Amino acid sequence: MIHKYNVTGMTCNGCKASVEKSLSELQDVESVEVDLNNNTATITMKKHIGEDTLQNALSDKYTISEQKSKNVFSSTQVVEEEKSELKQLFPLFLIFGYILIASTLLNLKPWNINGLMLDFMGLFYIVFSFFKLLDLKGFPESFRMYDPLAKVFPAYGWIYPFIEVALGLMFLMRFQIDIALIVTLVILGITTFGVTKTLLDKKAIQCACLGTALKLPMTKATFIENAIMIVMAIFMIIKTFGV
Repeated sequence: MIHKYNVTGMTCNGCKASVEKSLSELQDVESVEVDLNNNTATITMKKHIGEDTLQNALSDKYTISEQKSKNVFSSTQVVEEEKSELKQLFPLFLIFGYILIASTLLNLKPWNINGLMLDFMGLFYIVFSFFKLLDLKGFPESFRMYDPLAKVFPAYGWIYPFIEVALGLMFLMRFQIDIALIVTLVILGITTFGVTKTLLDKKAIQCACLGTALKLPMTKATFIENAIMIVMAIFMIIKTFGV
């Protein structure tokens, strides 16, 4: 069943992420979608949860109240208004495609598969860090919802976009590639572990891979995206070190 609520007190993407996290952790909650612009929260639940329970899960800063249905078809209307998962992930697929095309063209004549991989990883980091830096204040809060290291050390969420910038430049400039590959394995390995756990727990949270500027759900696509980078890094390490 789906219920829509008004939520007051939210002022930024950090607030949005906090509300989504708190409500998602409640028993019988399947998914939470918060609209910061309209100050609403759409909650899919296995069985009805009282407003008091929802309010107690939130900080005193926020107030939640259910929107009153005007007719018996209101729940159906909410479902119809929800974007399909594929449509929500379209920006991610589009960006991924552009990066792949650019990397291929840069190494087409003469064909260089190693150069393609390095350019792909470099552009991947630069582009994805750009979206994270658009809302550097809100990104760490969303990132720590699934990244194990960011949960333990919140400061890691703040410096992560800059780590991506540095790695992107290292790959594109062919500077200390061996170090960049090892760091890639470590940071993406940690994040992928968190993503996998989130998917297995079936938690409905926002993916922070493109920051908070674009609202993307945490799905298998996030896992595949990280897995591709990890496979490339492993392949290049084997070639670099002759393992």
